[in-house]
Parts: sequence; structure tokens; C-alpha cells
Amino acid sequence: MSVPSQINAIGFTESLPIEAENSLFSFTLPLPVVGENDLLVRVIATSINPADAKNRARSALETPHEQPVILGYDAVGIIESLGKNVSGFNIGDKVYYAGDVTRAGSNSEYQAVDYRIVAHAPTSQSDAQAAVMPLVSLTAYEALFDRLRVSRTEQKTLLIIGGAGGVGSIAIQLAKQLTNLTVIATASRPETEKWVRNMGADHVVNHRNLLDSTRESGFEHVDYIFNVADTQGHWDAMVELIAPQGMISSIVEVDTKLDIAPLATKSAGFVWELMFTRSMFNTSDMIRQQDILAEIAQLLDEGRIKSTLTQTFTGFDVNTFKEAHRVIESGKSIGKLAITFA
Repeated sequence: MSVPSQINAIGFTESLPIEAENSLFSFTLPLPVVGENDLLVRVIATSINPADAKNRARSALETPHEQPVILGYDAVGIIESLGKNVSGFNIGDKVYYAGDVTRAGSNSEYQAVDYRIVAHAPTSQSDAQAAVMPLVSLTAYEALFDRLRVSRTEQKTLLIIGGAGGVGSIAIQLAKQLTNLTVIATASRPETEKWVRNMGADHVVNHRNLLDSTRESGFEHVDYIFNVADTQGHWDAMVELIAPQGMISSIVEVDTKLDIAPLATKSAGFVWELMFTRSMFNTSDMIRQQDILAEIAQLLDEGRIKSTLTQTFTGFDVNTFKEAHRVIESGKSIGKLAITFA
């Protein structure tokens, strides 16, 4: 297949309700320029994350973007060309990745992406199954092993707040497969409780009454907390539940300052996790994301973890992407949603 000079993409310039005509629209642009560390990928599948919907709905509320913003983080695609510094990949390889927020996203026919944050796609998974994995897997893996610095052998406790979501679902699986942690996950509906148990959670507690529910389940304190749902809303409960010398990590930003003073007497810590940090700042260990994605692919191919895909849409068109955004914005989805382009 020859590579075109002009490609199609889907993006936005204004933050509008998804029902609005121009909340997302299709446009053409030149083929991305491939840098020395880049792969040019023909995208064949992507997923829609809450971050996509949040960016579209909030980033241009006051001032429209001058140029259309191309959303899309996760992607599966075929390599069409290579930068001069690229190693470990060949033209025609199928790859998967979560991209870089400082560059154009994967809601496009072609995308340029740094090879250091890309890995070969798992061979046992469909394009849709693989497409929902990179962002959530990198986030969960980094939170567990780079931020909380969980040992793979210690027998301690981990509370995951938001266990039925995309990140929480993978965090449960990784913790059960790669560590000796006892995993406690939150859920509040019968279907989400069933989901997190299927992911491997040892115990399920209700996030609507987090402190009492956790303690009623037999846990006065927990050694680690990973919050993927509501940092501010659960802060007081987390401070109370965290064990002396424990660690809390969260991916959910807050509108006000957090009072970390209550952690002092426990010598407990708090750390943010953002999987885009390495690519945003071009950190010296940026290639670690390639290694993590390679390990995730191996775990999938060995059947030790499973894709959290629950819904698939087909077609590279505006209406398909709008419908996917509607589903995400409903707040009722379980697992992950993918779009295959053909």
C-alpha cells in the first residue's frame, strides 16, 4: 500500500456538547513528518478513553484551538516507515502504543510516534482487544512498580479505588499476576462487583462508604492505595486507611490543594502517576515504556492477563467517534471501548 501525501483525521477546535455538529469533525492534513526517532504508523484501531472526552469537552471552553486537535492515545497499527535512529522494528510490523499528548493523536489514518514508547502488538489479540490495552496498562504498571514501588514478593495489601474502570481492571490483574499482594477493589453495583472479582480482586468494598466498608471487610489499614476514581472525594478516607509507612498514588487531578499534613505522623507518602510524563519530558528512561508494553504483550499472549475490551465500534468516520464519546461520557461503561477503522 502506497503512503498518501494527504491523510484524513478527526478532531475538534471548540469544546462543545457531543451532540453539536462540530463537536468532532473530519478534515485533511499533510502526512506527518517522521523524525529520527519516529515510526510512521498506519493506524488500524484505537480506543476511546475518558481523557479523550475530557480533553474535547474542556480544553477549548473559552478560546477555540487555532488548529484542529487530533485526539486519540491508544493505537494499533502497521509501520510504514522508520526514522534513522529507530532500532528493533521493521516496516510491516504490527505495533501498539499509547502515544504522546504533545503530538497529534491516533484519531487519524497515519501517525508519527517515537519508537521508544512503542512495542510489537500481542499476537493472540484482535486489533480491538490490543487497542484498549496500552494507556491503561502503562498507567497501572507505572503506578504499581515505579510510583508505589511495590515489591513483587512482599505479602502486603493494595486498595484500588475504581476497580471496574479501564486502569483499575488492569491494575487488579497485574497485582495478582506479578505480586503477592492481597487486592481490595472498590465497586458499588452488582455488575461492577462481579467484574472486579472476575479481574481477580480478593475483596470488594463499596467506594460510597469507603472507610467503613474497608474496615468491615477486616482491613484496619492498607499498605498501598491506588486511586483511579476520585482523589479529592476519597482523600480523608485514604489518609485514615493508609498504613504507617504506606504509599498512596493517584491519577485523578484535583481542583483544590490536598492537605498532606495528616500523612506526616505515619511517614506515609503520596505520589502522582501520569503515563505521559516520560514522553512529555523526553526522560532518560523513556524507553521503559517500550519494555512495559512488551511485557504486557507477553502476559496477554501467555493468557496471564486478559484484555478489558467490552465494546467495539467499526468505521473511521465522525459519527462512530461521536457515539463512542457518548458512551464514555455516560459514566456507566465497564471495561474499555475500541474503534476499528475498517
